Amino acid sequence: MRPLPGIVPQTDSGLDIVDVENESAAYRAWRIEHGYRPGQVIELALKTIKPSPFNPRHFYVKSSIAELAVNLAKQGQQQAIHVIPDYDNPGTYFVSDGGRRVRALKEANKESVKAIVIDLPIGIQSYKLGYDLNVQRDSQTVFDNAVVWKRFLDDRHFQSQKELAEHLGLDESTVAVALSIAKLPEAVMHEMVARPDRFGSNMAYQVGRYHAARGADATLRLINKILSDDLSTRQVADIVKGRATAQESTKPAGRQRYAQRLEVKLDGVSVGDLKTYGEDRIELRLKGLTREKRDDILRQIEKMLK
Repeated sequence: MRPLPGIVPQTDSGLDIVDVENESAAYRAWRIEHGYRPGQVIELALKTIKPSPFNPRHFYVKSSIAELAVNLAKQGQQQAIHVIPDYDNPGTYFVSDGGRRVRALKEANKESVKAIVIDLPIGIQSYKLGYDLNVQRDSQTVFDNAVVWKRFLDDRHFQSQKELAEHLGLDESTVAVALSIAKLPEAVMHEMVARPDRFGSNMAYQVGRYHAARGADATLRLINKILSDDLSTRQVADIVKGRATAQESTKPAGRQRYAQRLEVKLDGVSVGDLKTYGEDRIELRLKGLTREKRDDILRQIEKMLK
């Protein structure tokens, strides 16, 4: 049994009995050679980690990575990433889940990463694992889906959007909307990626329709208008249909413009915002929180108001 250079044994994941009946021959040979037990958390040198060509994420917001790097520098890495051995290039690994943490650790000048080595072929299966985990964390954006799904179809991994939808367990209409958004230039998508609270699939779809009619420059101005005036999806749809213009005020009568807006982030990910109105009104909107985090925030607010 030969330990692989770069591996520092850590704790295991709590699995006392491991089912190895269905593991691949390549993975079994790798783990026996290196004394690895499935589910075990180990430390790998960051320089041995590389992105997967089937990464579910395409966009990484620099400010978000920087904030996570600060958090990791202070708190350390709390959650292991998932990697797959590159059997053609021994000693290197593809990231299956955890690309954001890898980028943040590098920015924090760390040299190693906690990882679990899993048995999956690099391909649609590894994509599906990362995709499902991102969806559970509410961190998979429609823009990631747009770019990656279009590439899957272009590379003929799926013969149709219907087949892709069936494989992911989604409605075909969901895939169709994402593919329409994929027609946007990446520069335009980048302007929306950092604000998932404002640019979900419906809003991004309307922006895509506007771009098809007006081009990139006008679309960038519309995006700024959406953010500055807090336009709703319906208001943007009216602009697209020509019922209003991006220059005029499309806010309904009586709607008050916020005086100040603070974006709220947790671990570098936008989860909502805090707005002030006039002299006496404040509005907090958060989503994508765990139940524990939600309840903790609620308790803190109640304590402040007593």
